[in-house]
Amino acid sequence: MSVKVALEHRTTYEFAEPVEVGPHVVRLRPAPHCRTPIEAYSFEVTPKNHFLNWQQDPFGNYLARLVLPEPVKELDITVDVVADMTVINPFDFFVEPYAEVYPFRYAPALAKELIPFLEAAPPGPRLAALVERFRASIVPGEHTVDLLVRLNRDLQHAIRYLVRMEPGVQTPEETLGRACGSCRDSGWLLVQILRHLGFAARFVSGYLIQLKSDVKSLDGPSGTEVDFTDLHAWCEVYLPGAGWIGLDPTSGLLAGEGHIPVACTPEPSTAAPVSGEVDECEVTFSHHMQVTRIHESPRVTLPYTDAQWQAIVDLGHAVDARLKAGDVRLTMGGEPTFVGVDDRDAAEWNTDALGPTKRGFATELVHRLLDKYGQGGFLHFGQGKWYPGEQLPRWALSICWRADGQPCWHDPSLFADEREIHRYTTADAQAFIAALTRRLGLDPKYVHPGYEDTFYYLWRERRLPVNVDAFDSRLDDAMERQRLRRIYQQGLDSVVGYVLPLRREWIQGTAGPAWITGAWFVRDDRLYLFPGDSPMGYRLPLDSLPWAKAADQQPLIAQDPFATRSPLPSAAALRAQTRGYDAHRAGYGFAEGGAVALQGQVTAEEGAWGGSGSGLGLAAGGPLPHLPVAPSPQGPDALPQRNESAGWITRTALCVEVRDPQRANGPKAEAQHGGKSGVMYVFMPPLQHLEDYLELVAAVEATAVAQGVKIVLEGYPPPRDPRLKTLAVTPDPGVIEVNIHPAKDWSELLDHTEFLYDAAHRTRLSTEKFMLDGRHTGTGGGNHFVLGGATPADSPFLRRPDLLASLLTYWHNHPSLSYLFSGLFIGPTSQAPRIDEARNDQVYEVEIALQELERQLQPGGQVAPWVVDRSLRNLLIDVTGNTHRSEFCIDKLYSPDGPTGRLGLLELRAFEMPPHARMSLAQQLLLRALVAWFWREPYRGRGSTRLTRWDTGLHDRFLLPTFVQMDFDDVMAELNGAGFGFDSAWFAPHFEFRFPLVGEVATLGIGMTLRTALEPWHVMGEEGAPGGTVRYVDSSLERLELKLTGLNDNRHLVTVNGRAVPLQPTGRVGEFVCGVRYRAWAPPSALHPTIPSHAPLSFDIVDRWLQRSIGGCRYHVAHPGGRSYDDFPVNAYTAESRRLARFFRFGHTPGIMQVAPAAPSREFPFTLDLRRP
Repeated sequence: MSVKVALEHRTTYEFAEPVEVGPHVVRLRPAPHCRTPIEAYSFEVTPKNHFLNWQQDPFGNYLARLVLPEPVKELDITVDVVADMTVINPFDFFVEPYAEVYPFRYAPALAKELIPFLEAAPPGPRLAALVERFRASIVPGEHTVDLLVRLNRDLQHAIRYLVRMEPGVQTPEETLGRACGSCRDSGWLLVQILRHLGFAARFVSGYLIQLKSDVKSLDGPSGTEVDFTDLHAWCEVYLPGAGWIGLDPTSGLLAGEGHIPVACTPEPSTAAPVSGEVDECEVTFSHHMQVTRIHESPRVTLPYTDAQWQAIVDLGHAVDARLKAGDVRLTMGGEPTFVGVDDRDAAEWNTDALGPTKRGFATELVHRLLDKYGQGGFLHFGQGKWYPGEQLPRWALSICWRADGQPCWHDPSLFADEREIHRYTTADAQAFIAALTRRLGLDPKYVHPGYEDTFYYLWRERRLPVNVDAFDSRLDDAMERQRLRRIYQQGLDSVVGYVLPLRREWIQGTAGPAWITGAWFVRDDRLYLFPGDSPMGYRLPLDSLPWAKAADQQPLIAQDPFATRSPLPSAAALRAQTRGYDAHRAGYGFAEGGAVALQGQVTAEEGAWGGSGSGLGLAAGGPLPHLPVAPSPQGPDALPQRNESAGWITRTALCVEVRDPQRANGPKAEAQHGGKSGVMYVFMPPLQHLEDYLELVAAVEATAVAQGVKIVLEGYPPPRDPRLKTLAVTPDPGVIEVNIHPAKDWSELLDHTEFLYDAAHRTRLSTEKFMLDGRHTGTGGGNHFVLGGATPADSPFLRRPDLLASLLTYWHNHPSLSYLFSGLFIGPTSQAPRIDEARNDQVYEVEIALQELERQLQPGGQVAPWVVDRSLRNLLIDVTGNTHRSEFCIDKLYSPDGPTGRLGLLELRAFEMPPHARMSLAQQLLLRALVAWFWREPYRGRGSTRLTRWDTGLHDRFLLPTFVQMDFDDVMAELNGAGFGFDSAWFAPHFEFRFPLVGEVATLGIGMTLRTALEPWHVMGEEGAPGGTVRYVDSSLERLELKLTGLNDNRHLVTVNGRAVPLQPTGRVGEFVCGVRYRAWAPPSALHPTIPSHAPLSFDIVDRWLQRSIGGCRYHVAHPGGRSYDDFPVNAYTAESRRLARFFRFGHTPGIMQVAPAAPSREFPFTLDLRRP
């Protein structure tokens, strides 16, 4: 992620007449201890007739002593510095134990050496008062580093920065009196404060380089908007064990890679950039500085130049033109994932699916997406996945809006924000459901209150230990503990919410579909809910309702995905609603005592079962989606006889309850933050037809307006329908996942991807996650791409199954497509294994399946959608037979499992989440180009077999970045040959992201480069755990790639920890590559637990003729000084600094080296496994 810059400094003195110039001392050369790598330095003086002598002052600073023998009219000094702005962690240091806590005393020998830097000038009243105030603020036992950071920050707030052109430095009294000063004034003030506090401090002058940030800050200033450099001054303090630590009171920060010192001295006078004497005369002074970027390596924070990005956009439109010309009808969506930036160590951003803050972040993101895409749509907070072992089901926050652009919700302010405090009560819920029931034309007498199961909780309370109670049960299960506390605090007789049995049917003899309700008969006098924490709609005692034959129950049948849909009713028709329950009209009200005013009489518009028919389908000009059903002879209040099939009973319901939103965040969040808010939730019943769902949503909105309340829609989502677009935000272990709606073309894809990344960033969600050692992992949740069509009938994979066969073949024959974009967890037991990673015979069977598909597609032939699914679903699986966890997942292509499986979609699951939106778009453009190519020219392989048998070479060569790059270059060449103008440089950021550079070293014309390579994680056997068994992965084995250039293989070899590596030629002269597998750390549960860690790794370039090492390097898995990080890096810069701190460009083995030749493994000839002898 390196950026190299050229800094130009020019100082010019123009004299009115030729003058004698005395010897000058110039301090403009980076100091020897400069931490920023200086790659080149140039120093030029005009006039040319001068003498120059380089020397060092008593403090080690470089000095240029300049002597001009003749009078001059102009003196010009030009400096050019080339610096590598590699990130530096300013806190990467240790402090001796005796100096960790302030106050401390320097050791006698050290104090003697630091005498010039401990000498404090007599303080004035202002400085003395400031020092005493700061001494008084020091907390006993305060850590020295924390104290210094606080002092530096406080001084930055107290002293305003200004540009001061006068020579010299203000005294501390002047600076404090004016409360402002230049960088040299505040730097000298900090030096004096530190000395009066007992620290050794020195004044520093140097260069300051500030580069425009790639990413804007969320919390504070983002820094300069343009690249900037100038002369600067700051302070350094000496800490035992750490050495000199830079403090910049101008910014309040510690000195980093942008601070390049040139002079560090006890006094400012001896740190001036230029000092000397001239004859008295008039002089014109000019000063110029600028910084220029001369090299930028590919990096994930700014992956492309403007020209590169424009080329990518233009190619995307060109690919779109080909897709349109071929009538491909491709749509693309995906499932990008994000992590929180505020607490990267929290379990919810690492392992847990749910957590105390995750739903809050998801809510904010959903509202941002609603403003962008869902205008006129509604929010639905439903239930997502629920995996075995998880106590709470996951939620799914969805946005639903009509594809025809008409609104289905008019006032978004009626959606309650769960992050805000609401004060609704059960009485508000009762009033709301009663008003909604009347609006639907139904009798509110069918509304039932729901209660927690008194008998269960009394039984549960009796089982508690005798010395605790339900309010503090001390149970091991935190969720059960919190549930008991909540139930007993609210009271066992409290109403949880209200239930309205509700369904939609068209009864024969009526004008159209109508809302239907009826009585519920349960075994107890009250409607007791199942114990739990889910919304009450999921806890209804439906199994205690009267028995009915399966043939008599009202089934919910999903519509045929290939069926033609008529236009939806207009928004105005939906808002008209039914007439409601009217007491002033016959059959539409109540009599005294709650009796129905007109009983047992059926009008032409309404049956005895419910409200009036809406006729919405006829109003829209299309057929009604419902089929009329015969009316039941029993009325809605009829009590079924024993063993009588009660087919008339309504078995779906709408619920309204008020509850604490913190319940969805788990017991910890509820215990800490619960009890403050009561949000009204409306639980939607399952409905078969979208028209009915939208009408019910309109009724809920109208009721919310009439009641003046805000609500949250939850429960069952609307039925899947191409006339309704959806976007969902859901939790997954360690991440938040966004199921983005599909884009029909490249322009939409650009908009969706870039806006989503930006919205997530503004929500304080990130696409970057790191391991403790600084290794970049993406988010760990993946970025699955979903390809298909607007409807199953439009899906290019169902219309042309050979397109799917081509993609499978090409992907298999180019392993770089699997591994360049993958996450760290790869291999046969990963979430998205290749078909050949577990069983080679799978490749043989897939070939047969693809041949069969193409045989049926001979000219004039067609393949039924179910045949495509049946041909491949038993082959595109993982080692356990799971059809979902495979690289090419066809679960949603045309699976018989349910309506969500027959969508014509192909999911590519092996993609990790790219850190930048444009990196993701480059990947999606690659996929679109492959689809356009294979739609025009099906790909069947060009070798002796359709699918290459990679065997063990798959996990030998193609886990090394060099061979991944070579294979991917072939992909680029083939795409260019097919007419798609791709550039390999567009994927350089992906290469750096997946295979980060460890370090480089060069000696005697030989270059050695170390890069991180991929290593499959082995899934261990089952182990016992609370609640069942678990399986862990062994991630202690890691792999590096060693790449050599300019090597004479007859003379030189390379060793790792004294063992020769089996270098393999790449085909380029003098270039060799090898992978090194090593045990990075030794966990107690791992493969081969008796093998110790091999770190650090010492690499030597051995000259066999001289029998000695001529150079080398050393790589540490952990911090070489023993710094054990227990928190994850907060950003890419911190992560890079941790990686760089573990690599040293020195450390070769001294003395005579006699190395045995390498013995390559027969299975893995490109890899040295240090675990083997």
